[in-house]
Amino acid sequence: MDERPKDIALMHLALAEAEAAAKAQEAPIGAVIVNERGEVLARAGNGTVTLNDPTAHAEILCLRRAAREIGNHRLTGATMAVTLEPCIMCVGAIIQARLARVVFGAFDPKAGALTTHMDGANLPFSNHHFETTGGILEQECAGILREFFRARRKQHLNGAPF
Repeated sequence: MDERPKDIALMHLALAEAEAAAKAQEAPIGAVIVNERGEVLARAGNGTVTLNDPTAHAEILCLRRAAREIGNHRLTGATMAVTLEPCIMCVGAIIQARLARVVFGAFDPKAGALTTHMDGANLPFSNHHFETTGGILEQECAGILREFFRARRKQHLNGAPF
C-alpha cells in the first residue's frame, strides 16, 4: 500500500506545529503522532526555550502527550511524522515508546540519527526496530528552518541575543 499520500497529510500537520513553534521563538520543528487508524493522538512543536528544558524537543513532547492520551507508555502501532530527522535522544525515546513508524521531512546533517549519522531504527543492540521514511515535504520542512535561522542571525547581527 502506498503510504505517501498519508505521509504528506501528516507532514502538513507537523509543519503547522513547526510554524506555531517559530511564532513562539522556538526552533520550528513540529511532530504529530497517529494511531493505526490514522487518528491524531498528539501534536507538538519544539519547547526547549519556552520550557527551559533541553529535552523538550517536538518528538519528546509529542510522545509524552500521546502516551497520556491513550494511558500507556507504549505506542505500539503508532506513526510519528516530524519535520526534521530525529536526534539520538529522540530516537531513544521512540524506541522506548515502541512506535511502528517514523516519517520525517528534512534530513539533519548535524544531528540526524535515523539515516544521516546512524541507522537509529535498526540498532543491532535494540530489541525494537521500526520503519522510517525520510524526505517527505523535504523542501518545505528545510525551508522553514532555513528562514527561521536566517532571521535569527540577522537579529543577532543587529544586537539581539541569539
